[in-house]
Amino acid sequence: MAAVRIDQVRSVLGEILQWEYPADAALSHWLRAHPKLGSRDRGEVAEAVFDVLRHLRRYRHFAESGFGPAARRLAILGLASVFSKDVLYAGLHEGEQEWLARVQSIDPKSLPRAVRDSLPDWLDERLAKLDDPDALIEALNRSAPLDVRINPLKTDRAAMLQKMREGGALRYDPEPTPYSPWGIRLQGRPPVNRWPMFENGEIEVQDEGSQILAALVGPKRGEMIIDYCAGAGGKTLLIGALMRSTGRLYAFDVSAARLARAKPRLARSGLSNVVPVVISADNDQRVKRLSGKAHRVLIDAPCSGLGTLRRNPDLKWRQHPESLAELQKVQARILKQASRCVAPGGRLVYATCSILPEENEQQIEVFLAEHPDFKLLDASKIVLDRCENLTLDGPYLSMRPDRHGTDGFFAAVLERSVPSETLA
Repeated sequence: MAAVRIDQVRSVLGEILQWEYPADAALSHWLRAHPKLGSRDRGEVAEAVFDVLRHLRRYRHFAESGFGPAARRLAILGLASVFSKDVLYAGLHEGEQEWLARVQSIDPKSLPRAVRDSLPDWLDERLAKLDDPDALIEALNRSAPLDVRINPLKTDRAAMLQKMREGGALRYDPEPTPYSPWGIRLQGRPPVNRWPMFENGEIEVQDEGSQILAALVGPKRGEMIIDYCAGAGGKTLLIGALMRSTGRLYAFDVSAARLARAKPRLARSGLSNVVPVVISADNDQRVKRLSGKAHRVLIDAPCSGLGTLRRNPDLKWRQHPESLAELQKVQARILKQASRCVAPGGRLVYATCSILPEENEQQIEVFLAEHPDFKLLDASKIVLDRCENLTLDGPYLSMRPDRHGTDGFFAAVLERSVPSETLA
């Protein structure tokens, strides 16, 4: 079994490490090409592949020794996190067994941090400037649990927890998320998309940090709200449910494909107030017509995604300083465009799933300097309206896996001033 699994993991890594497609997409493509694999086989392959992606630099360092194809040695190291020693050794020849024992005896603390924790040098340098970087990096290198959230239109969390604990979901140890009042945390790899409560729209997959963004938006019944970078619609659905399907909720995105993925989710949700709109990146006429009309605008901006490394470890190898610089330009442009839609007295929420200040605080500081009609509100106070257990320092929402158990999330809440003549 181990020998076959080594070849399978090596094959998947051969596709992923070309960096042409995101790792989860490449893995899904490979699994579809091997339909005879059972769920346990698929799980073992996926676990080993993602372990390699998390620890790629250290594993490549180890793979420089030994003999034979380095890709095989990477697969062996990944499967060492999946199989017991006896099972794995049964698939190795004697030289590989000796090599594996030797590299596993190396104390990771003896290696430079960028090698030990498998970071590209540029990212190691940036993370080193953050508060308590070692704890953050260690947390980003651990696999994440799965968070789902209830649909407030259809159920409440207590009822859903009871249903899960009385059914097959009990084996995944469902527990309420500590901060979001809508979230449930599951361990392992539950097949949520095949559960009846998912199919009927009672639950959706959404990280707790992402759920908390809806608390910052603070939607109310009857309002006009814009989710400016709606993507596949996760945050749109929660905002719409909190509006009790009243008012009008625009789901904007420049990608028709992303919005198309939101359609089945919208159908399950029971919402009738969502208007999906494909917009152009610049000078969109529909955006111009909404100038100054929206009560609330959410920008979940395109970003490096480096706060999601627990789930997407390949991002640290796919991103680089040049791509980060381009993303910063896009973020600034979107922030400027979306802000025009905010009505006087309205709220603008800018968010990313990044942990880098240049995508977060620095973007807000530049925007505020150029837009004196906006002011920064204290997110730590606003979030308490819905998430009473979440204590934050300062005006921004800053979630970290080492401190909050969520992906890395950032958000700033801005308010547009009311012109003095209006007040008069």
